[in-house]
Amino acid sequence: MKAEHRQRTSATTGREVATGASVTGSDVPNSGRHAAARRRLLEDGRERGLYSGATWSLGDAAGPYDRGWTGTRALDGPALDGHDLWDLASVTKPIVGLVVMALVDRGVLGLDDTVGQHLARYSGSPHAARTVAQLLDHTAGLPGGVPLYRDHPTRESLLAALGPLPHSAEPGTHVTYSSQGFMLLGLIAEQATGQGLDQLTADLVSAPLGLTDTRFRPGTADRARAVATEACPWRGRTVVGEVHDENAVVLGGVAGHAGLFSTLADLERLALCLLGGGRPLLEPDTLTLMTAPRTDHLNLRRALAWQGQDPVGSPVGDTFGPTSYGHTGFTGTSLWLDPEAGRYAILLTNRVHSGREERGFAALRRDFHTIGSLPTGQVPPDDAHG
Repeated sequence: MKAEHRQRTSATTGREVATGASVTGSDVPNSGRHAAARRRLLEDGRERGLYSGATWSLGDAAGPYDRGWTGTRALDGPALDGHDLWDLASVTKPIVGLVVMALVDRGVLGLDDTVGQHLARYSGSPHAARTVAQLLDHTAGLPGGVPLYRDHPTRESLLAALGPLPHSAEPGTHVTYSSQGFMLLGLIAEQATGQGLDQLTADLVSAPLGLTDTRFRPGTADRARAVATEACPWRGRTVVGEVHDENAVVLGGVAGHAGLFSTLADLERLALCLLGGGRPLLEPDTLTLMTAPRTDHLNLRRALAWQGQDPVGSPVGDTFGPTSYGHTGFTGTSLWLDPEAGRYAILLTNRVHSGREERGFAALRRDFHTIGSLPTGQVPPDDAHG
């Protein structure tokens, strides 16, 4: 018990550099008080049954100034230790987006390239004329989350069913969040390079940043430290170390819309890279293009593979600046960055562990991000947890 208390205190109140050494966070105004408020909020979320565990990091260009974890890998599982492996769910999308933009940087892909240009099997489908850019910013008119796995239990049958899906809008006229569009993006990247998406992610994202734990399809050893997601009725078991998204399961665990696993430390490295301008992943101008809002004239603010900071209804509240960008994941994950303020926020949970219905997690996530941005000395009241 005493050892656990020491671990949690050092993980929460110190500014931690990449080596894991803790140094004081006193240069961040009221950092200790804000850190304590975040921990209370996230511990309360576990007590309310919103998840079995949570880990988090907030930082700037100098690194994390508040990071920690609370809870267990499953309700009856071992305690989190900071090296836990999380199913990123749709936070996979912007990482795959980085792969696509790296290929754009290299001249392998163009944002105006079309689906039909790269994927012969869809050359006669309604998607053939949709562009890479439209897939990235969700303006291609493809439908949202279609449970193709229910009627198409093999990879080939699911890919065949993807082709004739009807469009929900004309291209460029409406933002419709579409996992199906990112399935196509993953296929386009593979076809253009002759490499699997898992290898492309390893070569173009993980290796340049030294991300040792960010990958599709964790092996047996990695699954031992994976955080459980849902007791899945379709699979008849609690899912641990296997992608939660059922369409991604049918696609073999490697897909453009879901399937990546990662750790807190790896996402911190990614956040610092993005705050620093994108190198060595992307040229700075390419990152600027990727993260700039493109759909302010439509219903939602979207960039290329990133969610923008919507003026109303943002999943992280209203305290991030207008140029902020990030992404959330269905399993309870999020990464958000504010380039003007030079800060990031990471929150990883397994909010689907007790069921996928919404039970108050959305409000907790907004509160979590608000605490880090309140005026000096102000924290939410203890009962403002959603």
